[in-house]
This record gives sequence, structure tokens and C-alpha cells, in this order.
Amino acid sequence: MRTRVYVDGFNLYYQLKKSRTKWLNPVELARLVLKKHHKIDRLRYFTTRVSGIPDQSAPARQQVYQNALGTLPEVEIHFGSFCPKQFGDQL
Repeated sequence: MRTRVYVDGFNLYYQLKKSRTKWLNPVELARLVLKKHHKIDRLRYFTTRVSGIPDQSAPARQQVYQNALGTLPEVEIHFGSFCPKQFGDQL
């Protein structure tokens, strides 16, 4: 069965930062989770650029990871924008 996978890459990035796992191949993770008859033909990775505050090296590390994801033929990276908490507090 042809299968498409959608990943919230922004939240995944921050969860990986908290864990001992620093590299994750989302295609392989999806293959482990899905049943054998699923064939992943596309994985859409939705993210936004991390800020360099307070860690100035974070954007460079994120870029290295995204470059690695870009080598996976199934992966398409989609960039959006992030709304800081202050905006949500004004609603």
C-alpha cells in the first residue's frame, strides 16, 4: 500500500534536543511503526527555522540535520513560520 507520512519537524527537533537521540531517520522510524505492506512513497517534513536565541549554534545544527534529510529520496521539507508565545498571549 502506497503511504505518505507527515512529520511535525519543528516539535520533533525540540524533542530530540531533550533526548539522548541526536539523529533520527524519520523514514526508518515510519517503516518500523507501519505494517510491512506499507510502502512509503513520500514523507513530508514540516518545520521552521530555529532561532539562535539563546543557543547561537542551533540554526547551524538544524541545517546540518535538514541537509541530511534532504539526501533521503522520500523526504520533502516544507518551511513555515513560528508564532512566539507572546502573540498567542495577546489573543
